[in-house]
Amino acid sequence: MTPPRHPTGLRRGFGSRGSGPGAVLLAATAVLLSSAETSRAAGPGGAGSPSVDIAQEASRPMTETISLAEFDAAGSDAWQSIDDVVMGGISGSRMRLTESGTGVFEGEVSLANNGGFASVRQSVGPLDLSAHEGLVLRVRGDGQRYRLRLRTDQRFDGVAWQADFPTTAGEWTRVVLPFPEFEPSYRGRRPPGAGRLYTGSICQIGLMIADRQSGPFRLETDWIRTQAGGR
Repeated sequence: MTPPRHPTGLRRGFGSRGSGPGAVLLAATAVLLSSAETSRAAGPGGAGSPSVDIAQEASRPMTETISLAEFDAAGSDAWQSIDDVVMGGISGSRMRLTESGTGVFEGEVSLANNGGFASVRQSVGPLDLSAHEGLVLRVRGDGQRYRLRLRTDQRFDGVAWQADFPTTAGEWTRVVLPFPEFEPSYRGRRPPGAGRLYTGSICQIGLMIADRQSGPFRLETDWIRTQAGGR
């Protein structure tokens, strides 16, 4: 092993000025410096070994990303429109697939007849996403706010967990939605006792526009994927 380098002055005093008291003092100082440098280089695990923190960090597993929505011809019929017509409204929406491989959630929201929302959804599971931290979307919107919605069963009606996100008109943005930000909702209200989202069984995923944002809307989505956990 190559010996540690020491300041030039110490090397000259240690080797070329005889064996007097000054040389002995310099030699002792050099040994102490060498010991300190070796200790710092070795880390808590001993000579030549990495520190315990680095070793533990390197051993942590990484969770692979899962795609929940990729938009291609094979999935053209996977998205189902569910708008306020189920409550007497007249809003309408659809998911349109583009030649470039994106999905466009588009339509028009009307506040007539106590309406005010439009949505699409598709079945994706059940998927166990408990090892993941959240979901990530790449979207290009129109400046309005949208919701990503999740369901833990395959029922048409029932509790959904949702998280809002803004968009910038005409610009592609990457939206990160951690699972703790998803709030339960049932017919526009927070149901008592619903608790937190159970990520061990994600069965449906959807997009929605609501909050009395009337008029035409357009949200283009490139993909929806999980946010990997671990390192």
